[in-house]
Amino acid sequence: MTDVAHKTGIAIENGWKRHFLETLSLGLPLIGAQLAQNAIHVTDIVIIGRIGTNELAAMVLAAQFYFTIFIFGSGFAAAVVPLAAQAFAQGDVQQVRRAVRMGLWVVFAFSAVTMPLVYLGQQVLVALGQDPYVSELAASYIHIAGWSMFPALGFMVLRSFLSAVGKAGFVLYVTLIILVVNAFFAYALVLGHFGLPALGLRGAAMVALGVNILSFVLTVWYIRANADLQRFEIFVRFWRPDWHVLKEVFNLGLPISFTILAEVSLFTVASLLMGWIGTAELAAHGIALQLASLAFMIPLGLAQAATVRVGVAAGADDREALVRASWVVVVISAGISIIGGLAFTLFPSFFAGLFLDRTKEDAAVVLGFATSFVIVAGVFQLVDGLQAIAAGLLRGIKDTRMPMVLALISYWGIGFVLAYVLAFPLGWGGIGIWVGFVFGLIAASFLLLGRFVMLVRRMEKAA
Repeated sequence: MTDVAHKTGIAIENGWKRHFLETLSLGLPLIGAQLAQNAIHVTDIVIIGRIGTNELAAMVLAAQFYFTIFIFGSGFAAAVVPLAAQAFAQGDVQQVRRAVRMGLWVVFAFSAVTMPLVYLGQQVLVALGQDPYVSELAASYIHIAGWSMFPALGFMVLRSFLSAVGKAGFVLYVTLIILVVNAFFAYALVLGHFGLPALGLRGAAMVALGVNILSFVLTVWYIRANADLQRFEIFVRFWRPDWHVLKEVFNLGLPISFTILAEVSLFTVASLLMGWIGTAELAAHGIALQLASLAFMIPLGLAQAATVRVGVAAGADDREALVRASWVVVVISAGISIIGGLAFTLFPSFFAGLFLDRTKEDAAVVLGFATSFVIVAGVFQLVDGLQAIAAGLLRGIKDTRMPMVLALISYWGIGFVLAYVLAFPLGWGGIGIWVGFVFGLIAASFLLLGRFVMLVRRMEKAA
């Protein structure tokens, strides 16, 4: 272990076995946290699905609308990871503190700026061609859950900090806590159990706001109470600005935000396109999309681990560690993606049926569409994980601008165009939209991974 690794507590020994173990040690809590976070939304979808197809379709639209705004803001939180990880590798406590503080400043400012958009949700959805009644239902959720932006993005910044300094385990614990709290209160307030009123979508929104506040408060408490983390003094003189670091967070985070948005907005627009086709197709799309998102949480957690591992190696100026850490996470992710893809392809009806009450009169129609969508979702798992890992590796070496361009080309220049052409001019319908996804993700995975390989080779020549 190098001297830098002794200081940081994050091993960067260069044996393949060691890299494998260290990647899993960091990655497993992050994967678990991603799965638990996603399971919160899955729980809401399952519960809302018991009410009816209109409510399920509204939840799909509301979730996509909120998530599109949230995921753009999360790019600034993601920028904290390489900044904090590289500073941590160099033993620079002050720089770690500055990166986290200014990360919080940026995401809180972003949340405030986007609140007016939250209150225009219904008008936006109607203007985009969605059913007025479904849009009204979606807005009843968005107007309440939209306030979650502040604590949710704040938690993402603190999560980035904990990951960068090797304390990712707590992220899993707090996410599991809010998973249980969300499941209990969503069941009670949405459907009206345990003597509480049945509030439907508004009840789900209230619970979403509550659990996001809880996750942020618990994480702040942990950072202030943990002896190893107190030395960073994250919340001491929090009001003091550091304009240089704030600019660095913003400049690094903005391309990340656009990169993430390029992919997520493709899925959001896909939901709108599905809404043009029909309510049953939109509900089925929501089911397949939720399953795909659930499987994606594993490579996404590994991608976050990749950013930390590569960031530490880059901060220590250890090229061999950087290369081996990269290959290990790519291999692990590929293996997991193959397993997930096969599961969806072989058992699509089983997975889709988990989200429906089959006694409803329109359940069979929704299930028929969802089954075909899930099969295609199984195919694109194979490349979706690879593009996530490639993006994470590039962030670890602070390369964010060109990946943004490559993502825009892949998801919109290729993915969206094909999805629209296949779905409408060629008459493939909903399945055409999903096939378009596949080609967009294939392009992104090859372009982003190729970019990383090129930059690493350039580093090796310059060394």
